[in-house]
Amino acid sequence: MTSEQEQALHLATEAGHILLENGAEISRVEETMTHIAAAYGVEDESFFVLSNGIIATGQHYARADFIPIKGTQLAKVAEVNQLSRDVTGGRMPVDTLRQRIQAIRNMPGKLWWELFIGIVFGMAAFSLLFGGSLSDAMATLVAGVLLGLYITFLSPHLSRLAGSVAGGLVGGLSCLLVYRVVLQIGVTHPLHLPNMIIGTIISLVPGVPFTNGMRDLANEDYIAGTTRLTDAFLVFLCIALGVALAFIIDGMVMGGIVALGSPVKDPLASHWAIQLAAAFIGTVGFSVLFGAPRRHYVASGLVGTVGWAVYLWALTGLSVVGAAFFSALSIAATSHLLSRFLHSPVTIFLICGIIPLVPGGGIFWTAYYLVTNQLHLAASTGFVALKVTIAIAGGIILAAGVVNQLLKINKRHGKS
Repeated sequence: MTSEQEQALHLATEAGHILLENGAEISRVEETMTHIAAAYGVEDESFFVLSNGIIATGQHYARADFIPIKGTQLAKVAEVNQLSRDVTGGRMPVDTLRQRIQAIRNMPGKLWWELFIGIVFGMAAFSLLFGGSLSDAMATLVAGVLLGLYITFLSPHLSRLAGSVAGGLVGGLSCLLVYRVVLQIGVTHPLHLPNMIIGTIISLVPGVPFTNGMRDLANEDYIAGTTRLTDAFLVFLCIALGVALAFIIDGMVMGGIVALGSPVKDPLASHWAIQLAAAFIGTVGFSVLFGAPRRHYVASGLVGTVGWAVYLWALTGLSVVGAAFFSALSIAATSHLLSRFLHSPVTIFLICGIIPLVPGGGIFWTAYYLVTNQLHLAASTGFVALKVTIAIAGGIILAAGVVNQLLKINKRHGKS
């Protein structure tokens, strides 16, 4: 192995490092590293990628990196993807490759105010999406300010699980505070606390491990897929714990836990036009939160809108589980189409577009029923949320499997 090849192998590993820590799926990391190494004539390389680590070997070369979970910056995934295209498309000096990788690593994240606005308006939109009224959305906007500040400035400094518990606690308490104040004022338009909290805590859901775990399973990478889904499940539990603590603290201060009725859907906000607009705004908000390239905000919003339109249509004849399956299938298919058309990783569109389907309502109601000792309702609600999650996984896996088969057929025809 020449000195240039050894440097190329090292830089290929650096590119994989950037991808893995910023939300790329395992198969993309391995393919990108292989393509970069092969472009410089490295033929004896071997890459083994886990959910939080990379092992790279070659002739006279070995490297193992532990890669902790950090905040997702999908813009970096897009840039490394473009770099891989440039490298395989033509000869690039190793020094240029090194400079570009370093530039990608040093890319700044979203401006704090852009991130804050995306989070807060995304919360308000999801409050509408899950049945809230316009008053609920406005109240969620106000309550979401505190959680938005927490996510923007404090959450990055905490561990993943502790940050999720704290986030659920902050989101729950901020909504309860706004709800209590409005009750004292005596506003004529009553607020629906569940819709406020659901819209708020949706900003905490682990969209990246949740989506990539299912994609890893679709690519038959069962270890990484199971690990990431386990991580997502633990975060869901921590969010629910934080919300439960918020109700307990509020109950201790106010002399009793607030009594909630069954879920409510506002007739005006349930109109299809408002629902689709809310899906678009909410998905764009998550595009900002996940650090997607600005040029893809609209495309990501369209993916979420298409998926929600299919979900609403499917609900006319199917259960929420069946609707979630077909919606996830449409989101995955649309994401793959946009990926080909815009020459960007499918991860960007899929991770952002799938968020409206995440069972945030299940997280909230399960936590509330546990706190109020309604264990039967907690178990049934949690089981429905689990079935919805499995349906989403099925839709994503099926779409990925079909696309992979089509790509294999296309490659065979291209060689023949």
